[in-house]
Amino acid sequence: MLKLSIITINYNNLKGLQATLESVVGQTWQEFEYIVIDGGSTDGSAAYLESLKDKITYWVSEPDKGIYNAMNKGIAKATGEYLFFLNSGDHFIDTFSLQKAEKQLINEAIIYFNINVVENRESYVLENPAAMSFSYLHNNLPCHQCTFIQQSVFDIVGYYDESLKIVADWKLLIQAILKHNVSYRKVDAVFSVFYKGGISSLPENQSIIETERTQVLETEFPVLLNDLKENFALKRIIKNLRQSRKIDWLIRLGLLDKF
Repeated sequence: MLKLSIITINYNNLKGLQATLESVVGQTWQEFEYIVIDGGSTDGSAAYLESLKDKITYWVSEPDKGIYNAMNKGIAKATGEYLFFLNSGDHFIDTFSLQKAEKQLINEAIIYFNINVVENRESYVLENPAAMSFSYLHNNLPCHQCTFIQQSVFDIVGYYDESLKIVADWKLLIQAILKHNVSYRKVDAVFSVFYKGGISSLPENQSIIETERTQVLETEFPVLLNDLKENFALKRIIKNLRQSRKIDWLIRLGLLDKF
């Protein structure tokens, strides 16, 4: 079995697709299969994929039912031990990225790195935590551009939930870690670049994200959600107390310890 399957999904993003494919085929380490799922683009993406078919293990250009349907098509075709999603527009830091990263692909079911994020032409390194917690996973997750997932995780948890528009990758990760207790490990290094501006980054989609996350938590983790609500309520109380002038004076007078 090959160690790695790289999956790229694309829809009418020829320029981004070109950047991603150039990054993938230019890697010094090439012991992987490459799968590209195009949603029936009309911008020349299919012709571009055809021109590079000798560099791609499998590709298809046909209508799909959305992002997660396209990702699931990729999973169904993948045969590697680990799966890695690098969508059109995202790319590796340099040509040696996979050569360095693949050495880490052992043992754990989920292996994630830090990632270089580009936002409004400025970049910064987003550092993911070494230890996961429910409070962290409530609002965050290592993005798929820096996360390798064993094929066995999809056998255990299932594919991405296509009824969700934005948070299906988040749902799969918290199910895998919190419900099925799969092993995970962080590697304190950066090998890929993520450009903010996708569907989950748009301000107008934040209400959808909150609604979908709440729906998932109420269905999958109702008891934990109750604890989390209480925790957030206590944090708000502490924050208000810290902003209180009376509390500030009591601390200044030494009648109350700083908190």
